[in-house]
Amino acid sequence: MFPPDPADGPDGSAVFTLDAARALMPEVVRRADAFTAARADLAELAADLRTGGPSELGGRAELKALEARLADLHTWFTGQGIEVKSLAPLLVDFPAVLDGRSVRLCWLEGEPELGWYHRTELGFAGRRPLPPE
Repeated sequence: MFPPDPADGPDGSAVFTLDAARALMPEVVRRADAFTAARADLAELAADLRTGGPSELGGRAELKALEARLADLHTWFTGQGIEVKSLAPLLVDFPAVLDGRSVRLCWLEGEPELGWYHRTELGFAGRRPLPPE
C-alpha cells in the first residue's frame, strides 16, 4: 500500500511510508504542543502590546523571542519533509503514496493519531480516514 521506506520523490521531496510517518508522531505531537503554546502566548502578547497595556508575558523582546521560537518549530517540521499547511489550527501533511497515487497523510492539531489522508490534488476537502491495514 505504501512505499517500503521513506524515500525521495521524483521532485526530491520526502515520501513517507505510513509506518515512518507514525513513528515520527510522538515528536510531531510534542513539537505541535510547543507550537500551540508559543502561538497562544504570541497572540496574547501581541494584543497586549497593540493596546498599550502591560502583559505578564513581557514586552517587545519576548514577542520577538516567541516569533523566533515559532519559526524554529516550523523549520523542524519542514526539515523532516513534513508540509505545514495551516498554523491555526496546526495542520501538517506527510507526502506519501497510496495504491500508486500521490497522497498526503494528514494530521490536525488535537487529533489523537495519524489517521487521515487525502489525494495530493484535493487537499483538506478530500480528507478520508486511512484504510485498515
